Amino acid sequence: MGSQTIRQQARRAALDAQSRQRAERAARDRRVEDLALQVLVALHERDEATTDAEQRAGAALTQMIEREGLSAREAVQWCGRELTVRDVTRLRRLAAEPPADADAGRAPGRDEDGAGDEQ
Repeated sequence: MGSQTIRQQARRAALDAQSRQRAERAARDRRVEDLALQVLVALHERDEATTDAEQRAGAALTQMIEREGLSAREAVQWCGRELTVRDVTRLRRLAAEPPADADAGRAPGRDEDGAGDEQ
């Protein structure tokens, strides 16, 4: 074989290897992109479920306080150690808000002022 033929074969082999690497990277990037999408969808669903659950808890607490005449502290005593007066305030405020837009992507947060509602 001549040296030119050897160079052409080597060049072809190198180009084939580079082409395979690019294709493998592109396939991996597509897989990672799909997985990232799954993560973000799951987190959004979690946030939505959390907001819904907290709004329902807040609505029940509002009924305990407004309809049944309990104070926030008494509602906490009925619910046990799972809840604080600060949680009661936050959950009642959340229940009073209109449902969040599904595309807002906002996770429920704590009150910044930390004030308690102790009727």
